[in-house]
Amino acid sequence: MNPAVPALPAEQAATKEGAAACASQVGVEDMRPVDLIVCGTVAVNAAGARIGKGGGYSDIEVALLTEAGLTGPGTVLATTVHDLQVLDDDLPESPHDFRVDVIVTPTRVIHCGQPSRPAGLYWDDLSAARITAIPALSARSARR
Repeated sequence: MNPAVPALPAEQAATKEGAAACASQVGVEDMRPVDLIVCGTVAVNAAGARIGKGGGYSDIEVALLTEAGLTGPGTVLATTVHDLQVLDDDLPESPHDFRVDVIVTPTRVIHCGQPSRPAGLYWDDLSAARITAIPALSARSARR
């Protein structure tokens, strides 16, 4: 554990605020390749198209990892949802969206087939405010 980072009880450290307060920040350049990404999802279809909470943070994270060469065709993108969150409908998708490879529900595992992933970030779609607000984007933008 990093002595400069405060120790918190597990109940606090497991919250969004607690994790931010006690976790060490790691830059993309300090990371190792990623074999599995489990992302949060509000709704998904059997083709792997998904809707998150609407902030686009999962898409940015996956795009950053992809640009840095830390994900590749062998990286599995998965989500866990309730059966009711798996829809039969087409879902809206943008060029920067990724699809998951695997959906896990309490009753089944769905393998989605051919993944759809952007090759990296769509910098022209990111506002200056968004880039400034996300340290990993700011650092990467400065090197472009």
